[in-house]
Amino acid sequence: MEQQLLFTIIGLAVGVIMALGFSWFRGKQRRNQIESAQAAASRIIEEAKKDAGAIKKEAEIQAKDSVLKEKADLEKEVRETKRELQTQEKRLITKEEGIDKRIELVDKRENELVRREQSLKAREKTLDDKAVECDRQIDEARKQLEQVAGLTREEAKKSLIDQMVDEAKHESAKRIRVIEEEAKEESIRKSQKIVALAIERLAGDFVAERSVTVFPLPNDELKGKIIGREGRNIRALEAATGIDLIVDDTPETVVISGHNPIRREIARLSLEKLVSDGRIHPGRIEEVVRKSEQELDESIREAGQKAIFDVGVAGVHPEIVKLLGRLKYRYSYAQNVLLHSIEAAFICGAMAAELGLNEKQARRAALLHDIGKALAHEV
Repeated sequence: MEQQLLFTIIGLAVGVIMALGFSWFRGKQRRNQIESAQAAASRIIEEAKKDAGAIKKEAEIQAKDSVLKEKADLEKEVRETKRELQTQEKRLITKEEGIDKRIELVDKRENELVRREQSLKAREKTLDDKAVECDRQIDEARKQLEQVAGLTREEAKKSLIDQMVDEAKHESAKRIRVIEEEAKEESIRKSQKIVALAIERLAGDFVAERSVTVFPLPNDELKGKIIGREGRNIRALEAATGIDLIVDDTPETVVISGHNPIRREIARLSLEKLVSDGRIHPGRIEEVVRKSEQELDESIREAGQKAIFDVGVAGVHPEIVKLLGRLKYRYSYAQNVLLHSIEAAFICGAMAAELGLNEKQARRAALLHDIGKALAHEV
């Protein structure tokens, strides 16, 4: 028992000693850590102080540089401002000198105007005096004339007026006679011109080379088809177009005769379609003639529009456009009327431009100057 108790006490003592040793070791380790931390903190503080000093010196250097730069810029700006002020001052001095010269010139002109005004007043007074003197002399001369002529002013005026009236009546009578003779001659010329134009308008349809159209045939066998049994095809074609067809011994030729160029063209187009198709009978003829009329109307309208576009006018009524296109099939003095109208429009426009007049209006008038020739004598 005593031995066991001894071992127990020894064990406790050893444990206490070990615990004390471990505690002492931990304390020493903590003191070492604290000392290391304090040393590191001291080192960091020293380094921070050094860095702060360097930054401060660098900031002071930069601040000095900035101050010097701003000072230099300010001095430069001041110099430029002074230079600009000096320049403006020189300009102002120059302007003042110019203004002074102008003021001096204005004063001279004003003095000159005053002098001229005084001179004009003096001249006016002289002229007024002379006018009064002239009136006096005229009155004296009139009185002397009245005494010499034995007539008063009113009597002389009445006598002169009567004489002038007689002379005017005599001259007017002669002038009226001359005007009547000129009017008579002009009326004769105009009447002859009107008659000539009317004859030209109607006679153009009877000119041989402009009243027939020669239609070529591929062969003479087609003449029989065109005539038809007992002549019914040719009669149907003549009735539908209002044009005469002459089928004679002339080889491979049919003559289309008629005074109306539009109907003659319809007949030519219809005959061309019938010959190319080969089917020629009265029902087909009427259908082809109607189709040819529609095509010709469209062709006439396109010709009128093309003429208007070529000449460069606008705003023309559709009916006038159609009438203008009909001139394509009219001839006057062996010249196509539509081409003549276009040429006249260009010439008239050039003349108007040379004279400084309205060129478009001149072209429009010249283009339409023969529009009446598109109408037949029935209208």
